[in-house]
Amino acid sequence: MHPYLLSVLGGVLIGVAAVLLMAALGRIAGISGIAGSLIRRGVGDRGWRIAFVAGLVIAPWLLWLIRGDSGIGAPQTGLPWMLLAGLLVGFGTGIGSGCTSGHGVCGIARLSPRSLLATAVFMVFGIATVYVVRHLPGGL
Repeated sequence: MHPYLLSVLGGVLIGVAAVLLMAALGRIAGISGIAGSLIRRGVGDRGWRIAFVAGLVIAPWLLWLIRGDSGIGAPQTGLPWMLLAGLLVGFGTGIGSGCTSGHGVCGIARLSPRSLLATAVFMVFGIATVYVVRHLPGGL
């Protein structure tokens, strides 16, 4: 299957999952909120959250079983950089009141001004980071 078709299919599945979660449970499909609530005490209705996160972990594995590869190359950086990136994303989602899925998928669909701004900021800094890493001498 062509990589662009896989990307479109992935986008459609993300949209369908977000709509179904909102329709069935009245919840926004913000991954940082879903995952973060699994490690906080006193948060109820953990079952659907565990299933959602399990699906995020299992889906790439199933794709690998079906296709023989995941369709993505090996990470270009080592484990320390990946851990640092994950911590920075977690910190950013905390101060930004959400992540790209919450703001970019669900918030924009609800025409939330905060989500429109947050998504614009995500995009600007994502583009700047790729530029620094890939094009500047001595980039990461």
